[in-house]
Amino acid sequence: MANATQTSTLASAPQASDVVLETKGLTQIFGGLVAVDSVDLKIQRNSITSVIGPNGAGKTT
Repeated sequence: MANATQTSTLASAPQASDVVLETKGLTQIFGGLVAVDSVDLKIQRNSITSVIGPNGAGKTT
């Protein structure tokens, strides 16, 4: 009887290659207006992510 190899499909911790966008301490200033202040963000592959906020809050930035 041949040896059978089993593989597990259990979820594992995200690998560095699973991160498609990452920021650390991101700040954006327009004139005297701080649009984005020290944002840390990590977006994983195959995730759905959205940014919400009022007009002028810096979502596009």
